Amino acid sequence: MINRVILVGRLTKNPELRYTPTGVAVANFTLAVNRTFTNQQGEREADFIQVVVWRRQAENAANFLTKGSLAGVDGRIQTRSYENNEGRRVYITEVVADSVQFLEPKGAKQGSGNFGNNFAQQGPPNSGNNNNNNSNHPNQDYPPFEDPFANDGKPIDISDDDLPF
Repeated sequence: MINRVILVGRLTKNPELRYTPTGVAVANFTLAVNRTFTNQQGEREADFIQVVVWRRQAENAANFLTKGSLAGVDGRIQTRSYENNEGRRVYITEVVADSVQFLEPKGAKQGSGNFGNNFAQQGPPNSGNNNNNNSNHPNQDYPPFEDPFANDGKPIDISDDDLPF
């Protein structure tokens, strides 16, 4: 049997981090995932999917994800039920995440369409540069982001041998 889910969406609110009585971290959040089609009014609808993540991944999600963050989730669907105060059986379907990926650099503006520029301005991780002396220009050692696919007006030289088909 296969039960595998891969989602990419934005958090609708900050993750809620709790700990079990035995000290295991668990975080819950809702991921808004756009549908691939539009409705009759031409608007794109979204599904709001409950996600549960455990242990270190839960602590990382709570520390680094906030409302509006773009995240990727890899996990499985789980259904559980309980009896509420009125004696009715309540069913809950959620994704139990095995992995949560942060898909935007820290501090990136949501929906800005500027993903590459924000990432390039931060410089490579673990660069070893503490930037103590250059607080006004922290990343002056890195070249500015250049679009490798920009049209510079020159003809493209590609032979048939370079094409994969």
